[in-house]
Amino acid sequence: MYANRRNFLAGAGIASGLGAFPMAGMRAVASGTAPEPDFGPKIGQALLSRNENPFGPAPSAVRAVSDTAQLGCYYADRGLFKLRAMIAERHQVKPEMVVIGSGSTEILCAIALAWGKEGAILCPNLFWDTTVLYGERQGASSIRVPLDEGMNVDLPAMAKALTDEVSLVQICNPNNPTGVLIPPRELSGFAAQVRGKATLLVDEAYNELTDFPDTNSMIDLVRAGGDVIVCRTFSKIYGMAGMRVGYAITSEENARRIGGYLMSFGGNISGIAAAIASYDDFGFLEKSRAMVLEGREMILDAVASAGLRALPSQTNFVYVEVPDANAVQAAMAERGISIRGAYGDWTQYSRVSTGKLEDVSRYAAALPEIIDRLRG
Repeated sequence: MYANRRNFLAGAGIASGLGAFPMAGMRAVASGTAPEPDFGPKIGQALLSRNENPFGPAPSAVRAVSDTAQLGCYYADRGLFKLRAMIAERHQVKPEMVVIGSGSTEILCAIALAWGKEGAILCPNLFWDTTVLYGERQGASSIRVPLDEGMNVDLPAMAKALTDEVSLVQICNPNNPTGVLIPPRELSGFAAQVRGKATLLVDEAYNELTDFPDTNSMIDLVRAGGDVIVCRTFSKIYGMAGMRVGYAITSEENARRIGGYLMSFGGNISGIAAAIASYDDFGFLEKSRAMVLEGREMILDAVASAGLRALPSQTNFVYVEVPDANAVQAAMAERGISIRGAYGDWTQYSRVSTGKLEDVSRYAAALPEIIDRLRG
C-alpha cells in the first residue's frame, strides 16, 4: 500500500522533485565503515521523534547558503532587515511589528522573561512548554489548566483561571504534542475574553501545515490592534530546524519589549539567507507539504491497522493512544526507529513525527506487531 502511494507521488512529479533535495548532514557511507554523521539521523535510523521536515531546506535555500558562505565574516543586519520587511509585507503589518530571533524558541524565551516579570503565565498543562520552563527557572511562575476530556485545550477553563495575577496567556495552536487545532472562531472568542487583562501569545509553529493556514492564524488580531503576539518559525514547513530562524508578529510596543530580551545579536548569515531565498518559494512549500501530509496519512492508516486510535492532527506528527508509550518507544528503538515516549503523566499517548516516507513505512510495518506483543 505504501509503495503504491510512493509510486503515485513519483508519477505526479512530487516525490521526484523532493527526492533531489540535498539532505543536510547526510553522507553516502556504508554502514560500519564510517563514523556517524554529525547532523541528522544516525546511519540506518528512522528519525521520527523530533517534528523535523527532512524534505528541506529548499534548493533555493541551499543555494543561498552556498552563495553567502564566504560572507560569514560580516554581521547579518541588512539581510535581517530585508527578511523582516518581507514578512511584514506578506502579513500587511509594519516592519517594526516583526521580531526575528534564533528560532522561535529564542523569542518565546524572551517573552517568558519579559512578561514573567510582570505576572504569571497562564497555559495548558500539556503543550510545548520548554520556553515556559525556561522562564520559571529565571523566576517566572505559571498557572496550568488541564486539557478537557477530549484532549483539547480547555478554553472555558482557561478563561475562568484568568485573574489579575496573569500577565501572559500562552497557547500553541495546533497544539504540541497532541496535534489538535483549536478552531479559529473559538480561539478568537477566547482572545476577546483575554483582551484588556493580559497579553495573548499564540505559538503557530505548525500553522502552514493546517488545512487553512490563513483562516487558522490569529495575525488578524494583531492587525486589528490587539495585545496579541503570534510566533512562527522556519523550522517546520521550511525544513530549516538546524538553521534557527523564527519570528513574531505583534504590536510595535510588544516588539520593542521582546527585542530587549533577545540573547542573540543580528542573526546568522546562513540562516537569514536561506530564509530570504525560500520564504516565497511556494513550489517547494507545496511539494514539501504534500509529502508531510502523505506521511501523516500513512501513520494514521498504520494506527487503524493496529486497532488503535489517534487524535486528529493538523501538524507533521500524530498523537497515538497506545497501551504504554515508553514500551512502544523502546520496541521501536530496537528496530532502529526513533519516536517519542510518554509526556509526563500521559503514558498512554505516543507521539510519532512524519519523516522520509521510507522511514514512516518502517514505523507502519512495525506498529501492529509491537502492539500485538504488548497486548499479550
